Amino acid sequence: MTTNNTRLEITVADHVARVRLVHPPLNIIDLAMMDQLATALRVLESRDDVTAIVFSGSEKAFSAGVDIPAHQPDSIDAMLRSFHRVISAVVTSHKVTIAEVRGACLGGGAELAMVCDLVYTARDASWGFPEIRLGCYPPVAAVGLSALVGQKRAAELVLTGRQISGDHALAIGLATAAARTEELGLLVEDVLANLRTLSAAALRVAKKASYAWDAMHFEKGLIRAEDIYRNELMKTEDAQEGIRAWMEKRPPKWTGR
Repeated sequence: MTTNNTRLEITVADHVARVRLVHPPLNIIDLAMMDQLATALRVLESRDDVTAIVFSGSEKAFSAGVDIPAHQPDSIDAMLRSFHRVISAVVTSHKVTIAEVRGACLGGGAELAMVCDLVYTARDASWGFPEIRLGCYPPVAAVGLSALVGQKRAAELVLTGRQISGDHALAIGLATAAARTEELGLLVEDVLANLRTLSAAALRVAKKASYAWDAMHFEKGLIRAEDIYRNELMKTEDAQEGIRAWMEKRPPKWTGR
């Protein structure tokens, strides 16, 4: 079965659902994509014939992040609510969730990938959370990244906006494995072949018992991070200046207020 939305291409076959982000050139996650992801995940979660969900993008980009204009004060509430639904759906899914990452994997795209159970990345992929450069911060990474890579490494990535390669993402625990771009698909297929030999019930229970962070605490932490984003960050002059500067294609002029 293949389903085409305006932002997604979804294929279900042999117990695997493949969800490909389709928003050229960089698969920016806008509100339309968030809504379609939330709907797709709800439907896939209800299907007993689906054991695993594989998220992917294009050769150029898994996703370069959430739509920057959506960070403005008049749209921030809708953006945070919609992206929260997507992330929560992935975190609480009973399916084995897999990210297959090529090209740019930044901001919200990296947040979507990092909350998957298994992450397979091209060695030359570009990972990062550049929101701080816009006077913002990544709420999902602020809450969950330290559980994957440790507090100091998480702080560096969130507070500097530094980008790293797929090889580096593997080295610090952000990815499960890395391969050359042309070999990445084969790597994921090997993993899926193994999953197909296993009990879907056992996988579901094993995932519940061993997840990297407790879903309830993650949810509470994410709500807190979003509240701070909405009620403190978005009231600073610098947050508004960062977005405005990006849209006007000029360097931001920070005031520290």
